[in-house]
Amino acid sequence: MDYDTYGSNAVELAIDLANADRDAPDWVQVFLVAHQEWFTTGTALELGPTEATAVGQTSSLVRDVAEADSEPEVMARLNGLLALASPKPYATDHDGELHLHYARPDAGVVEQLTTTVAMGLSQVVVQHGWQRLGVCSAEGCGHVYVDTSRNASRRYCSNTCASRSTVAAYRARQRT
Repeated sequence: MDYDTYGSNAVELAIDLANADRDAPDWVQVFLVAHQEWFTTGTALELGPTEATAVGQTSSLVRDVAEADSEPEVMARLNGLLALASPKPYATDHDGELHLHYARPDAGVVEQLTTTVAMGLSQVVVQHGWQRLGVCSAEGCGHVYVDTSRNASRRYCSNTCASRSTVAAYRARQRT
């Protein structure tokens, strides 16, 4: 599957958000700092409790989209995420390459994050199909991923999970 660089990066941001360790007490702050290149220079990354809850809601909605089992379910969940977005696209070449940003440059960090992940995720679903989003099949993993394989056959979030599952299945067959 081939999709544009900025859009694919926005999807990866969405996947990272869905897979963030939400059990850590300061997970939102850690996530924002780790992904600060996504935010307009000067955007405050410190959040109050209400804003941190909003980031958690966005994370849950991204995961909900990936966990959906049918196109109507994906569309309903994706539309719920898009309802939180405030797209105000603009062209920029801040990194030397012309591309679009989805959120206005003066928006707060929550608006920038929510809008970027909603627009990136929606582009993948609309352009490449809802089946391109999935949850890892490896026992005990549960990470969300985007299937970029040619034939949309991916079942694992990484080669590590795929290998671990293959070895576990082989060992189970040997025991029987």
